[in-house]
Amino acid sequence: QVQLVESGGGLVQAGGSLRLSCAASGRAFSAYARGWFRQAPGKEREFVAAISYRGGSTYYADSVKGRFTISRDNAKNTVYLQMTSLRPEDTAVYYCSARTSSYIATMASEYDYWGQGTQVTVSS
Repeated sequence: QVQLVESGGGLVQAGGSLRLSCAASGRAFSAYARGWFRQAPGKEREFVAAISYRGGSTYYADSVKGRFTISRDNAKNTVYLQMTSLRPEDTAVYYCSARTSSYIATMASEYDYWGQGTQVTVSS
C-alpha cells in the first residue's frame, strides 16, 4: 500500500521558519520525482516546489523562490521543505506528492500519489 505522510506543520509568526517532512512507504519512491503543493481556503491547490529523483534538479514557484528549499533523502524515502521568512500569505494546507517519473512537474494532475496534508499557519 502506497502511503505519503507529512509532518512538521504548525503555527508560526511572520518571519519565522518551519520544516515539513514527507515520508513515503510502500514503493521505491527513490526513483520518483517529488513535489509540494499548498491549498489555502477558497483557493485552488497550487504548486510550491519539486525535486527530481536524485535531487539534482529543483524548481520553485516564484512566490517562494529564495525562501523555501526542497530536498530529499532517498535512503529514508523522505522529502523535506524548509520554509524561511514565512509570510501570512503562506498560510495553507501543504501536501506532498510523488509521480511515477524521474522528472519534475508543476501541475497537480501530473502527480500520482498524495499525502493527507499538514496545516501551516503564519500569523502577522
